[in-house]
Amino acid sequence: MLAFAPLDGAVRVAYHLVFDISGPIGPALAIVAATVVLRVLMLPLTIRQVRGERVRAALAPDLADLRKKHADDPAALARETLALHRTVGVSMLGGLVPALIQMPFLLVLYRLFASPGVPGSLLGAPLHSTLAAAGSATWVFGLLLVLVAAVAWWSSRRLRGILRALPFGTVLVAAVMPLATGLYLLTTTTWTAIENAVLRRGVEVSPPAH
Repeated sequence: MLAFAPLDGAVRVAYHLVFDISGPIGPALAIVAATVVLRVLMLPLTIRQVRGERVRAALAPDLADLRKKHADDPAALARETLALHRTVGVSMLGGLVPALIQMPFLLVLYRLFASPGVPGSLLGAPLHSTLAAAGSATWVFGLLLVLVAAVAWWSSRRLRGILRALPFGTVLVAAVMPLATGLYLLTTTTWTAIENAVLRRGVEVSPPAH
């Protein structure tokens, strides 16, 4: 096993899971499996997030009234907006929680595969390789980036305005990060796209009380 810095305990655990426990499925499929397990564990939180989004959407008229009422008093607007969200039991920042939970996972994965000494490959391309140094395996990155871009396009369809460009940020990240990180991004964004298609049609909420 590779030698890691003393504070890289999470990386040591990740190394053990990916290379020691994965066994016959190999590191690439182990990354996919670990990502799916993470997203399954996050499902209750995601359902809560979707419900919160619907409640916040229902609050739009009330928020518009508050903006008119406190147009000249930003502090009062902030207090009243926070109080309104508390009244219906949702957080103004609730939509950021799933992304924040995944961030440590992404950072550990990047740290694990940042070294060229880490084994494992996908379609013959080393998992630690990057697009800039892919050589004959450039086509693997090309395929991965096309898939990530396709998922980003699918995800962008439910967004409006400038927000439609946000999902394509994953394409840029996958283009500069190790192949293992791109595989994680493809898996988690695909899961998110499917999750959005299912949950945002199936989750019902009660209208906020006034």
